[in-house]
Amino acid sequence: MKIFTLWAGLAVVAFSASISRPSASGHDDEVQLPLVIWHGLGDDFERDGLKEVASLAESANPGTYVHIIRLAETGSGDRRATFFGNVTEQIETVCEQLASNPILSTAPAVNALGFSQGGQFLRGYIERCNNPPVRNLVTFGSQHNGISDFQSCSLGDWLCNGAEALLRSGRWTDFAQGRVVPAQYFRDPTELDAYLENSNFLADINNERELKNVDYKKRLQSLNIFAMYMFDDDTVVVPKESALFAEVNSTDGTVTPLQERPIYKEDWLGLKALDDQGKLHFKSAPGQHMELSEELLKKTFKTYFGPVDEDESASLPRLLAQPGY
Repeated sequence: MKIFTLWAGLAVVAFSASISRPSASGHDDEVQLPLVIWHGLGDDFERDGLKEVASLAESANPGTYVHIIRLAETGSGDRRATFFGNVTEQIETVCEQLASNPILSTAPAVNALGFSQGGQFLRGYIERCNNPPVRNLVTFGSQHNGISDFQSCSLGDWLCNGAEALLRSGRWTDFAQGRVVPAQYFRDPTELDAYLENSNFLADINNERELKNVDYKKRLQSLNIFAMYMFDDDTVVVPKESALFAEVNSTDGTVTPLQERPIYKEDWLGLKALDDQGKLHFKSAPGQHMELSEELLKKTFKTYFGPVDEDESASLPRLLAQPGY
């Protein structure tokens, strides 16, 4: 069984020049939506593993146009942007990037796949602009409820070590919150007041502050499916349960699942609304962080990113209501 081990990330490969209408099934009223991928920390769009994943997505659902997000013109620059940059500005860049793409911008919708931190960044895209709109969002090992510790870096990786040093020494400073990417989704429950006051990104898109953004909720609950995968043996993301929006007590390790948290009960983001409709999926994957088997990826692509019905009577194709999977 082939295993794809992705650093925490992925970015831009296109496999077709237009939105494909599958014919093999004999259904002329089906459309294959484009797929947008956002990679994670330490990865870049030039890596072979990412290209293989994109190719697998196309083979699982022929005709899929794959757009892998990049934040620089070179692989090294793209990797650096996973450690250093302002996430709010990066999401603004991606909003412009997707809206200006002639294929994505004219599609009735797109599907989205987020690896590690790319998952919460895609969620930020949905909440803040969502143009083109996302139909199904799937995230693997993402930090939806933040991290309370930072991964250990390998010797000689100056980008990772530099970000780690800044995160540990002054995570709530304006510098860290404006320039160190992992600091902008750092969330330790023992430092909640500092987090709510200073967080540049996560506290905002999680609607945790007193003033709630109703547009964030409206856009997120417009999803057809939001599927979150947690890696069973993940030691990179601390806590690993953040992938499922759970809260973990850093003192005694007690896990509070999403459904027992105020963010769900009071429905700050529309997660409860999605769950009530069977559109919020909690999934698990075997292995360490970002160890993805070809079998799991194929199953995911076929389940969540397959062709959907369209209404040709609209001036621009619009999706017909689809049942939950």
